[in-house]
Amino acid sequence: MFTGLVQRVGEVRQVRSGPQGATLLVAAAFEEPLALGESVAVDGCCLTVARLSSSGFEAFASLETLQRTTLGHLRAGDPVHLERALRAGDRMGGHIVTGHVDGVGRMTAREPLGESERVTFEVPEELSRFVAPKGSIAVDGVSLTVNEVDGHCFSVVLVPFTRAETTFDRRPVGAPVNVEVDVVARYVARLLEVGGEPTTGRGPSGGA
Repeated sequence: MFTGLVQRVGEVRQVRSGPQGATLLVAAAFEEPLALGESVAVDGCCLTVARLSSSGFEAFASLETLQRTTLGHLRAGDPVHLERALRAGDRMGGHIVTGHVDGVGRMTAREPLGESERVTFEVPEELSRFVAPKGSIAVDGVSLTVNEVDGHCFSVVLVPFTRAETTFDRRPVGAPVNVEVDVVARYVARLLEVGGEPTTGRGPSGGA
């Protein structure tokens, strides 16, 4: 589980492709050393640290991950958002992010707002019903608050801190992005879809 608060911007040093997927070598320096087997969100995709190096770590991305996210487009030299998995007792500063990308969207417009910037993204049609004004969404692993929704598009305002600590300022209009919708919105939509009602946790006899 993650929060959508980027801890580092790393750099892809190497991509080794194979029949089952690709191994990514990512350069990044964290305050505390990484451990083998721990989870790291790379541009919003939860990957497992398979090997440690002097400059960072290696992680394997399956063919499905490469096909369903932007990781399949990564090349040496590309910057990526990095976040280590949430630990018990950590502050929840963003929102609940699972690291399971729901689809690939794209940046469609950007407009300066003083030192901030309004950025518009388009999401696949099947994800648009999970996006609501003032709700949360993760774009390339970054927790953002939805400002406005218009059809399959939504806009956010990137404040100076977010612009400085992420790679959004380097993205051209049209760039693909990983999108993970709010997990709470997804479960609420599922309840409404099946006509279910929230349960109280009590059995038929009234016992716990």
